[in-house]
Amino acid sequence: MNDEAATTAAVAAEPGFALFDTAIGTCALAWGPRGLIGVQLPEENGEAATRARMGRRFPDLTEAVPPESAQKAVAAIQALLQGAPDDLGDIELDMSRVSEFHQRIYAIARRIPPGQTRTYGEIAAELGDKGLSRAVGQAMGHNPFAPVVPCHRVLAAGNKPGGFSAGGGALTKLRMLDIEGARPNGMASLF
Repeated sequence: MNDEAATTAAVAAEPGFALFDTAIGTCALAWGPRGLIGVQLPEENGEAATRARMGRRFPDLTEAVPPESAQKAVAAIQALLQGAPDDLGDIELDMSRVSEFHQRIYAIARRIPPGQTRTYGEIAAELGDKGLSRAVGQAMGHNPFAPVVPCHRVLAAGNKPGGFSAGGGALTKLRMLDIEGARPNGMASLF
């Protein structure tokens, strides 16, 4: 499908959300006319909790069959969470609900390849101010597109996991890094 056809298909698709199974549990994504507007990692309490979270995040959307572009995103996310080395860089995100500052942080995070990590401080330094480390951590905690924006690849100082707002917290973050073959500080797999 060429760019013009893809844009036309995206505009024609009604906004909605869908749940899908992955190697780490039931995930979800929401789409609109300009791309994905949100992605949700699994909630600890299963599919019903993930569905409820999507309902709270996107109260105006209904659950629906995703359009082709969202179906491709589902397949790519499923593959990543099974260990495929896809950086998900070709998934179109609608960042209109995201501040310009967070957009800059997310753009840097999207360049981190699967199996590699960076720290909040390294991203802050790339932004031009190492003092922005805490702001980078907060942006990762509010990431509406995980794992397409791979906040799981961004670690605290000393390559410690730091926080993770997905169900399961830091353990889920470490599991996702393990699936990708990342070994911060050379640590052995926990799984």
